Amino acid sequence: MSPFLVMSLLFGLVFGQTAALCVPSEYTIHVEKRECAYCLAINTTICAGFCMTRDSNGKKLLLRSALSQNVCTYKEMLYQTALIPGCPRHTIPYYSYPVAVSCKCGKCNTDYSDCVNEKVRTNYCTKPQKLCNV
Repeated sequence: MSPFLVMSLLFGLVFGQTAALCVPSEYTIHVEKRECAYCLAINTTICAGFCMTRDSNGKKLLLRSALSQNVCTYKEMLYQTALIPGCPRHTIPYYSYPVAVSCKCGKCNTDYSDCVNEKVRTNYCTKPQKLCNV
C-alpha cells in the first residue's frame, strides 16, 4: 500500500471523527413578552452536531422501533433564569432556559427537546433588544 493512500486513510479517519462530534455549541435565544418593553437576547449553549444514523431503505421490513434515528441531544443540562427588562409590576419578568453542559447521540426526548424535522424561524425580536450574558 502506498504511503499516500495510508496517509489519506488516516486523515479521513481523524477528520471523520472530528466532524462527527455532538457537543455544546453557542446559541442566542430571543425572548420577549407582550407586556414587556424589551426583547432579551440570551447567550447560552445547546447541543448541536452530527450523529451517525442508519439508512432506513428497508423500512417496510423493519419494526417501527428500528427506524428511529439518533440525534444530538442533552446528556447533562442545567437551567438559568434571566430577568426580562421593562416589564410592568403585574407581569412575571423571569424566563428560565436550558444550558447544555454535555451532549450525547441518542433518541430525541420531547420532554426537553424540539424533535421536528423542519426548522421554523421563531428566534427573532419584534421589540428593542437587550443582551444578557450569563
